[in-house]
Parts: sequence; C-alpha cells; structure tokens
Amino acid sequence: MARSQQTFGKKEKEKKRLKKREEKAKRKVERKANSKGGEFEDMLAYVDENGHLTDTPPDPTKKVKVDAESIVIGIPKKEEMEEEDPVRQGKVSFFDTSKGFGFIIDAENNEKYFVHVSGLVDEIAENDKVSYELERGMKGMNAVRVKRV
Repeated sequence: MARSQQTFGKKEKEKKRLKKREEKAKRKVERKANSKGGEFEDMLAYVDENGHLTDTPPDPTKKVKVDAESIVIGIPKKEEMEEEDPVRQGKVSFFDTSKGFGFIIDAENNEKYFVHVSGLVDEIAENDKVSYELERGMKGMNAVRVKRV
C-alpha cells in the first residue's frame, strides 16, 4: 500500500499559505470600505507659474504664450559653432623607441594623450615640444600627425 504524498509539514505550509491569502483579502476589503473614494478632481495636481505643484488650478491671466519655433532642441549645427584649431601643442612626457609608443602632455589642459610611432611625422624624444592633432582611438584620444616644434 502506498502512503500519501502529503506530509504533516506540507499540510501545515498549505494551511499557512491559505490563511495568509484570506487575511490579505480581508485587509483589501477593509481598505476599500474605509477609503474616502475621492473623485478624479481631488486627485489632480497642477503646476503654478513658479514650477511648484499645487492642488488649485493655475490663473489663466498669468499664462505665457511660447512660440514653438523659438525652442531649440539638440545641439547647434556645425556652421553655428566656432571652428576649433585641430593642431594642438604639447610636450612628450614618455616615449619608448623600442616599443614604438609614448605619451604627450597637452600644454593647455595637461591631459595625457597616447602616441604611436605610426602617428609620427618627425622623430621625437622625451621632453620634446611637439604639435599634433587628436583622433579617437579604441581606448580614447590618440595623438596623430606629431611634429617637433
């Protein structure tokens, strides 16, 4: 004869689960009965002319007309932006000729930029003053077209 798969522990867990479900349903019914059941207008919030949330509607006399054409979305076009000189100045802080790479410190913002031997126009050494251009590389900005000044 086979025994029942339902053990005492399983029965107790099932009873607790059902009891919890019933209590939750009772609390839900109680909440609905005690709620004020406000109308839609009571739930609305308005923004006043200073940008603060209020429960009173805004004064129509203080309404400001905004021309939709005057709103600029996005970044300015290239012709509106001033052209930045692509040639930058800096100093070679480190250069390993055997490995073929090094770093240049920018004279303006003191940032380090990677330079590879393939981006050189002239031979460079450490502490040389150089002019260069920047290009986006795989791991950040790289100095290219590097010339000694």
